[in-house]
Amino acid sequence: MAYQDKYETYLNQIPSDIESCRRSGRRHVFGYTSNYDVVFKWDVDAYNQILDEFLKEEPAARAGDTIDTMEDFARISSYCLMRGIGANFDITSLEVCEYLRRCFQSEPALGGTCAQGVAALAALGFPVAAQLTDRCGAVCRMMDAPGVEVVREGRLVPIMEGASDEAPVYHMILQFSKDDRIRVGGEEYAVPLSNRLILFYDTIHKTVPIDPGFFDYWNRHAGDIASYLASGFDAVIDTSVMEERLDQICSHFEIMRKKNPDFIAYLEGAYYMNPEVKEMLFHRLAPYVNIVGTNEEELVAQNEVHGLTTDITDIESVLRGIEALMFHCGIRGVVLHTKDYSLYYGEELAGIDIEKGLTMGNLMSGTRARIGKYGTIEECRESLELGLSPVGLDFHERLGRLKLDRQAVLVPSRYLEHPKYTIGLGDTFVAGVHTCFQ
Repeated sequence: MAYQDKYETYLNQIPSDIESCRRSGRRHVFGYTSNYDVVFKWDVDAYNQILDEFLKEEPAARAGDTIDTMEDFARISSYCLMRGIGANFDITSLEVCEYLRRCFQSEPALGGTCAQGVAALAALGFPVAAQLTDRCGAVCRMMDAPGVEVVREGRLVPIMEGASDEAPVYHMILQFSKDDRIRVGGEEYAVPLSNRLILFYDTIHKTVPIDPGFFDYWNRHAGDIASYLASGFDAVIDTSVMEERLDQICSHFEIMRKKNPDFIAYLEGAYYMNPEVKEMLFHRLAPYVNIVGTNEEELVAQNEVHGLTTDITDIESVLRGIEALMFHCGIRGVVLHTKDYSLYYGEELAGIDIEKGLTMGNLMSGTRARIGKYGTIEECRESLELGLSPVGLDFHERLGRLKLDRQAVLVPSRYLEHPKYTIGLGDTFVAGVHTCFQ
C-alpha cells in the first residue's frame, strides 16, 4: 500500500494533546542525564590542518578508545569522518580540550538525551518532568519553559527552583558536513554523511548519580506517569557501577509497574563506551520497558558482536537485525530511527497510535536539523514543505509486501540533504515519539 502522508493531521492534534496533559496532571517523565555542550563550529580547513600536523598513523577507532593526545584525536576522528560515523569518546587531557577550543569557534548548547528531549517537548508546550545530573544555572536556563519541572524536597517544582550553583559538566561536540573533503595520508576523502562526535571531559557520567528523591517521588506518584524515558548510561565504563544503578532502577520500575501497569517505558540506546554495559542494560531492563530505541549504526554494531551482518539498505535485513536484538535481549518492541525513515517493530501497543509518535519524531528532529533549534508547533509546520525521503518511501512500499508476525509501522522522514544541525536529532526524535503516549 502506498504511504499516506499524515504529518499535518498528527501535528494538528498536538494542541489538544498538550491541553489533555495539563488537565489530567499526567506527565512524560524523562531521565537521567544533562550537561553543558560546547559545540564547535565546523571548519574543514582548520580540521585538515590538525590532520596535517597530528595524524601519524592509519585512521582507526574502536569502542573504549580514549583521546589522550592530539595524535589520538586525529587518528580516531579521521576514521569516523571517513565513514560518516557518529560516536562518543572520552578526552582525558585538558590540553587537548584547550587546543580544540583554540582551533574552532564554539557556541553553548544543551546536552543529554533526557535534557534535550525535555527541551524539545517544552518547545511545543508539553508539561514534562526531568531528572538531571547537571543542574547548573546555565543548563537549567536552557531548559526553562512553562511546565518543565524537577523533583525537589519531595515535590515537583519549576526547573529554576531546582538549579544549583555548581559548575557545568562540559561535553565538546564536533559536527561535520557531508561532501567536505578531508586530507588523510596525502589523499582526499569526501565525508559520506553529516554527523557528529561527542567528546567527554567529564567524570560525573561515569557513575550517573540519580537523586533518590526522584525515585521516591515517582514511586509515590506512579499513576501520574504517561511515559517514562530511561537513558544516559553511554559513558559508564565500570560494570560494577552499572550493576549498582540497575539494581536501583529495576527496583524503581517494579514499584511503579505495580501501581501503574499501563504507562509506557522507553529505553533509548546510544553509542556505549563499554559494549558490556549496553548488554547489561538491555538485558536487565528488557522485562520492564515496552520499547528500546536505537539508530542504524547502533543496530549494526550490536549485531556484529553476535556475528550477524545487517545491511541497512535492505529492509528484510534490517528486520532480521531487529529480530536478533529482540531475541538476544528479550526486548518486546524496537523503534529504529534513521535519516530516511523511522520504524516500530514488535508487540502491538494496545491503544497507542505509534504511527503518530514516529511521525512527530521525524517532524521534530527534521525541524531541529533544518533550523538548528527545538521547533515550536509553527516551526514544525514550516517543515511540512520538505519532501519525503525517496529511500523511506521505497522501504515503506517493500515493507508492505512482507508477511510479518509482529506489528511493523514505518514512516518516511521529511528529508534534508544538508542539515543545518546534526546534534540532538535522535534525542529530539525520541521526544516526538512520546507525544503519542497519553
